[in-house]
Amino acid sequence: MSKLSTLFDFAGKKLDLSVSHVMGILNVTPDSFSDGGELMNDSGLVSLSKVLERAEEMVNAGAAILDIGGESTRPGATEVSSQQEMDRVLPVVEAVKRNLDVIISVDTSNPELIRQCRAAGAGLINDVRALAREGALEAAAVAGLPVCLMHMQGSPRDMQDAPGYEEIVADIADFLRQRVKVCNDAGIENDRILLDPGFGFGKTLEHNVELLGRLTELQALKLPVLIGVSRKRMIGTITGRSEKDRVPGSIAAAVIGVMNGARLVRTHDVAGTVDAIKVCNEVLKVM
Repeated sequence: MSKLSTLFDFAGKKLDLSVSHVMGILNVTPDSFSDGGELMNDSGLVSLSKVLERAEEMVNAGAAILDIGGESTRPGATEVSSQQEMDRVLPVVEAVKRNLDVIISVDTSNPELIRQCRAAGAGLINDVRALAREGALEAAAVAGLPVCLMHMQGSPRDMQDAPGYEEIVADIADFLRQRVKVCNDAGIENDRILLDPGFGFGKTLEHNVELLGRLTELQALKLPVLIGVSRKRMIGTITGRSEKDRVPGSIAAAVIGVMNGARLVRTHDVAGTVDAIKVCNEVLKVM
């Protein structure tokens, strides 16, 4: 398998993406599909003590990156205001930066949050809308951080209504290629770009399964690939399990993704996923 011998610079923290790593999920939202509300207090506000406890657990378990999100992007989710999202996310970024030595990713499409997150301590912008929201591209270019561009058909509100593709992998690759060009034209070079094919975002079970099995084809884009399959509906449909019981299925999907070229795996369940990916990395050394 071809290797990406690339040291990515996440605001001064380097990560070797010639091998695979784990990104832990910190959702500071009341309504995310699997863990919504877990890091909030009884008043519905973000609990920094709960966040830091969870973040420390993830770092100790081997997470290389923590992904902090203040807006749910589950199917049917509604948008939150810019200020509400910033009020949730920025204090968490600042607190994690003060207390832990870890790369911080901000899961957002919000141009104002993108503008402010670097000063707060972020090292990556992870955007499910691939910087397509008005002002997001310009904000990311100015922020100077690496970006992760995700494929999504439609919006979180309607993406699962009736997704369809002429050819699933080719269509996703074409979309990502176009967004990379837009970023390049705005001054965001390839050494600051990651790609996410967007499992579960405007895709049926059949689409997701085919995409996972053919993920290696995205290596033709010559950029590191991030995947997020943790506890998703595709895992539940295949296994018949509810969200909290989807850990083994999620780890299995993560292993398939890494063996097919994924360099980052975004997960709720860090410890088990880290162990599985360590095994994958060792096997891939001799392939």
